[in-house]
Amino acid sequence: MTKTNSGNFFEDFAVGQELRHATPRTVTEGDVSLYIALYGSRFALQSSDAFAYSLGLPQAPLDDLLVFHVVFGKTVPDISLNAVANLGYAEGRFAEPVYPGDTLATVSRVIGVKENSNRKTGVVYVQSTGRNQRDELVLDYKRWVMVNKRDPESAAPEPVVPELADALPLAEIMVPPGLDVRDFSTELSGSPHLWEDYAVGERIDHVDAMTIEEAEHQLATRLYQNTAKVHFNQRLAAATRFGRRIVYGGHVISMARALSFNGLANATKIAAINGGRHSNPSFAGDTISAWSEVLDKAEINGRSDLGALRLRTVAVKDGETEQFPLKDAEGKYDPSVVLDLDYTVLMPRRG
Repeated sequence: MTKTNSGNFFEDFAVGQELRHATPRTVTEGDVSLYIALYGSRFALQSSDAFAYSLGLPQAPLDDLLVFHVVFGKTVPDISLNAVANLGYAEGRFAEPVYPGDTLATVSRVIGVKENSNRKTGVVYVQSTGRNQRDELVLDYKRWVMVNKRDPESAAPEPVVPELADALPLAEIMVPPGLDVRDFSTELSGSPHLWEDYAVGERIDHVDAMTIEEAEHQLATRLYQNTAKVHFNQRLAAATRFGRRIVYGGHVISMARALSFNGLANATKIAAINGGRHSNPSFAGDTISAWSEVLDKAEINGRSDLGALRLRTVAVKDGETEQFPLKDAEGKYDPSVVLDLDYTVLMPRRG
């Protein structure tokens, strides 16, 4: 009897199944520093205890995407260890802020399964929930992932594809308790542009770019305890159609978010991930640039100091962002597009 974990294959999943993921993770200031070293993120709220304290929080919270990656990483050994690709996200909601010293744990529930026509793989839909040591919700999201079958001849389950909302309703967005941005300093944040200055339909070229390094993307993925084979095992990857290791899609999300500081420096906090697709794979050596479009904006009920912006950030590899490539006439993503992310941020208003 083997004592090692070979991971779940498509046949092992069933709708309604609950997966309690191992290894709760206590996050530390070391995680924060390493995250900044990997991406260079400069958002003031997550960078400065003094800045966070001036806005009513006890200290600087973890970057929202660092929280996402840690919660996500817990799920990999049970959900995507045998994945071909992570396909997309929906209905992501950030709740309680996370601070150094908090311990995060994740539980997932299978909400859909559908075998692919090649009978070699299938798509598994899950809802994953991250909570802290006080059992408070910190993150809730849905994703779907293509997983290999153990036996291509095994019987297919009855397909169940869940209905997913286009965006998280504004009423479900959570503002961190105590957050008050009436004294928000645009001098310290690095940009004078606030919620009123952005218009629906506006596009922002973030100008800067970063090249993915082999060591960095693997270091980042290990930081999140993500064990997916496609990111680390070159012997395995050599037999795939790409012939090399694929970069964890979350690494690209964090790169794009860090690049978006130039143009969206006051997008203080991510409140929701409405949807997202890793439209093409990324590899070490790719140079990532990004642009964003303002999809919508809304006031937050009862708040004159804070507004919501719904953004679409597109990351491009080795391409020119000025051309804003996305899809061709047939709706197929341009090969240069590696991320199409729809998310909602909180931004200070002039009040």
